[in-house]
Formats: sequence, C-alpha cells, structure tokens
Amino acid sequence: MDIKPYIREIPDWPIEGVSFKDITTLLQDPKLFTYVVDAMIEPFKNTEIDKIVGIDARGFLLATPIAYKIGCGVSLVRKEGKLPYKTIKECYQKEYGLDVLAMHEDTIAKGEKVLIIDDLLATGGTIEATIKMIERLGGEVVGGSFIINLPFCGGSEKLTKYNMKWLVSYDEE
Repeated sequence: MDIKPYIREIPDWPIEGVSFKDITTLLQDPKLFTYVVDAMIEPFKNTEIDKIVGIDARGFLLATPIAYKIGCGVSLVRKEGKLPYKTIKECYQKEYGLDVLAMHEDTIAKGEKVLIIDDLLATGGTIEATIKMIERLGGEVVGGSFIINLPFCGGSEKLTKYNMKWLVSYDEE
C-alpha cells in the first residue's frame, strides 16, 4: 500500500523552509494504522527482539503496538528532564538545533536485542544518540524501523552499518 498520499505535509513548520510530515493522519484511520504497524514489523519478523525502544514522542505511539504484537517490552527515549528515575544522557544535533535525550539507566539489560522505532529518519542525530545510549547500557541494536526517511538530510547514509528500514522516502524538503 502506498501511504504517502495519506501523510499530511505542512509547509514552513516548525520553522520556515521545513516541510513537516504529519503522521497523525495515519494514526487516526484504523486500517492505515494497522497497516503501518504491520509493515514496520515485517522486515524484522525473523529477528530476535527483546526490547523495542520508542523515541519521544511519535515513536511511543508506534513502539507500543509493535512491542505488543511481537511480545516484548518497551523502553522510552525522552527529552532530558522528562524521565523520573536515574538516567543516562546523550546530546545530538537535530535538523534545526541541539537537544539532549535520556533513557532510564536500567531500561536495557546487557545482551538484549533492541529494535528502535520512530516516525522519521532525517539527519540521524536522534537515532545515533539513541544507539549510543543502548550500546552504553549493553544492548545490541538489531535495526530501526520508521515510517518516513528523508535521505536528503543524510541520516540513512550515516547509519548504513545498522539495519534501518522505512515505509516511504521523500527526496526533497
């Protein structure tokens, strides 16, 4: 199924020159949402996965049903200051600024096989920071699954050593 026509594009948001890809249109339709969850799992159906890592915030909406379907736990990556327990942190560069991500220090056990879930792969900064934290905790990243890839931002090219998959690509902003 081609889901691109169902993704709403919002020009000049959150800043001028950025064409925001709004996936809420996929989530509000039960058939599209089911399709997206199933399609994101498909490339990893024969992969051992102990934990799904969902990235703040749209990644949470996808990680939870995916973990439920495959029978594993969910770990959260959030913006700094949003998690209540002891955390590890990683600074990263986004498309339009610097930010800090955090994970609970006990959310990934040594040796766990981890699949990263988010809505969008752009510069790869968020994913690189997430990978660093997972590996620091002793986890093994088996891949990442996204709805959208923006290859012109360079993230998918930087992450070629990892098994990154996506449902649609946009070749320009």
